[in-house]
Amino acid sequence: MCLLLGIAVTTAYAVLQEWPVTVPVQESSGGFAATLAIGAVAGLYPAVHVARLAPTVALAST
Repeated sequence: MCLLLGIAVTTAYAVLQEWPVTVPVQESSGGFAATLAIGAVAGLYPAVHVARLAPTVALAST
């Protein structure tokens, strides 16, 4: 969703400045991949950490 918003804003700004519209596919793909990697680490690290705890300890720490 945000990738499409970024492309739309870039296109609108380029059109307003009367520049040629170029949205590099490699950079867009790299940004999307980085977002997935950061989200996976941010979500999986705490989940794996808590999964190794005993249920009573995990519930007591919340």
